[in-house]
Amino acid sequence: MTSETSRPLRVETTPIPGFLRIDLPVHGDNRGWFKENWQREKMLALGLPDFGPVQNNISFNHEVGVTRGIHAEPWDKYVSVASGRVFGAWVDLREGPTFGTLYTCEIDPSVAVYVPRGVGNAYQTLEPATAYTYLVNDHWLPDARYTFLNLADSSVAVPWPIPLEKAVLSDKDRSHPPLEEVSPFPAPGASLPGAAPLTRGAHSDGATAPGDEPHVSGPHGGSRQGRRVLVTGAHGQLGRELMRQLPEAGYEATGVDLPEVDISDASALEGFPWGDYDVVVNAAAWTNVDGAETSEGRRQSWRANATGPANLARAATAHGLVLVHVSSEYVFDGTAQVHAEDEPASPLGVYGQSKAGGDAAVAATTRHYLVRTSWVVGEGGNFVRTMARLAAQGVQPKVVADQVGRLTFTTDLAAGIIHLLETGAPYGTYNLSGEGAVVSWADVARRVYELTGHSAQEVTPVTTEEYFADQDVAPRPLVSVLDLTKIESTGFVPADSMQRLEDYVRSL
Repeated sequence: MTSETSRPLRVETTPIPGFLRIDLPVHGDNRGWFKENWQREKMLALGLPDFGPVQNNISFNHEVGVTRGIHAEPWDKYVSVASGRVFGAWVDLREGPTFGTLYTCEIDPSVAVYVPRGVGNAYQTLEPATAYTYLVNDHWLPDARYTFLNLADSSVAVPWPIPLEKAVLSDKDRSHPPLEEVSPFPAPGASLPGAAPLTRGAHSDGATAPGDEPHVSGPHGGSRQGRRVLVTGAHGQLGRELMRQLPEAGYEATGVDLPEVDISDASALEGFPWGDYDVVVNAAAWTNVDGAETSEGRRQSWRANATGPANLARAATAHGLVLVHVSSEYVFDGTAQVHAEDEPASPLGVYGQSKAGGDAAVAATTRHYLVRTSWVVGEGGNFVRTMARLAAQGVQPKVVADQVGRLTFTTDLAAGIIHLLETGAPYGTYNLSGEGAVVSWADVARRVYELTGHSAQEVTPVTTEEYFADQDVAPRPLVSVLDLTKIESTGFVPADSMQRLEDYVRSL
């Protein structure tokens, strides 16, 4: 090859969804040639997924006609050759409408292909001394799911340049089943995974101490994320709503919580079956804002809110997972009138500091959605339920009026998370709260009293300083208003939070 015959870098789609062909520039002179076989920044810009390879393999073939395959494994591959030339054949063995679809092309050093997991891979050498190279994003496991197809299957009918009866095959490859006997591969994207609680959260549900975070506890370009989702903190308010909505949206959802899974225990997570999932949604947190200021609470808060997300981020990077992590406006000091996604963290207390630590860890894994929310209301104990109970009991509470923000109902929070996954929105941080008017906790309390048939005048507004006078409590941000421009630009507009409040109270 010479520089005159070198093609520009470009990517082509194929009849197999997610399978890509890549033309690679090869620069040659009288000494030989050079190519960038995998150049992450350039290839991602052209639409290749950031699949996170962990191993580089080379299969050397002495003779013309060596034929290997058709193998579908539970990992993605990036294939080219270092020397020689092959005829490549790929068959979609994933369950779905394209099951059995065939694509073929020749591969020399100027061509590469990206093979999604579940797509059967095979090749036949066309030159002697061919070095077939491939990157993979997971390690071989003896108990993983592997799917095979016979090289000579008549329904797929691969047009092998060298007839198989004259080719060099292994006995094992000769024995693979025909297509009619193949069990389809469960593809990630079938449409195209003592101490106070660490994952459910110890929630301070004081009637007049609002502001604790409730039980919070892709490839880009519009492609839908994988369908197998692990939800941590599944027993919390958001976790329960996710476990309701995810199956309705076509996802296979698995929920875990303490004591079965402790995300802060790195050694326990090492043996976790990460290969069974495509997406992890971390709805786990320690949410006792005041308790986090104690010596024991400080440790628990950091374990759950920082160490746990760091462990999940490490697993997401190692196994090519999408990580969705739910954070809080408590990472800010509340001095800005509205908080945008790019505002630097400035937490006031231990709880907010631990959440900021978790956010930093999650941001280190490429395929992440960091969803920041505030004032969450869902199934379980929360401020709205407390106000309704106090109203029924005839209590006339004092409620802080100088902390302002918007309520976020788990119906919107879960729907927004699913929207990000469904649309393949660019990875990064998104604010997600209810829409509508900015209100205080006292405003919310008064509205709950009205909706339950009581007088709003039974609620007395006070300042945070007045309410917590002579009490040793955690500092709280006075402004929890989140800028929703970014999430709404993706096409998701949360419901008006005060309208949601009316519907919620009527359902109690």
